[in-house]
Amino acid sequence: MATTVNIHEAKTHLSRLVQRAHDGEEIILAKAGKPYARLVPLKHKKERVPGMVKGRVTEAFFEPLPPEEQEAWER
Repeated sequence: MATTVNIHEAKTHLSRLVQRAHDGEEIILAKAGKPYARLVPLKHKKERVPGMVKGRVTEAFFEPLPPEEQEAWER
């Protein structure tokens, strides 16, 4: 179920409303009493799966960098 909040109130309590949306609540922002926008939680990204590139990293990856490139990283 969504909660409707006027823009003026939303500006005053934005942090609380964002937390409520993050917790899964849908917040409808209203302008002059009419629905104007919706504040909803973001969809969670897929969890990373270890081993996805197994076998794709060659031994060259572990070789030391050439001195000039190493110096560039250390600046």
